[in-house]
Amino acid sequence: MAVDGNALKRLGTAYAEAWSSLNPDSVAAFYASDGTISINGGEILRGRTAISEMAAGFFAEFPDLQVYCDDARGAGPHAIFVWTLEGHHVDTKNHVKIGGWEEWDLNPEAKVVASRGWFDAVEYNRQISATSSTSG
Repeated sequence: MAVDGNALKRLGTAYAEAWSSLNPDSVAAFYASDGTISINGGEILRGRTAISEMAAGFFAEFPDLQVYCDDARGAGPHAIFVWTLEGHHVDTKNHVKIGGWEEWDLNPEAKVVASRGWFDAVEYNRQISATSSTSG
């Protein structure tokens, strides 16, 4: 199964919009019922409930979270979703803007079976903890 480039860009845009909706179930709906996600090689979360809970954690940290689809490309049933995350951290109030990507394995219904997400955690944590004079 291959997703054509235009359909994949629409999928990436809709996924970013789901993240920006602050609705964890909207994010989880992009995954197969037993789909998985792992971030920066961490724990593998399986199933829509676990994925919804993970998204809810991001929403709690960034109540004004916005995610943008920078690019989406595919090769057969594999795709990459390139994103930018932006928002204000709930505790420090710092503006955080970080980029990353997810490597997706898609099923024939264009649901994510497996996602391996990556971003610069050191830079992310630096932006969260930076003094207010350096935050945007």
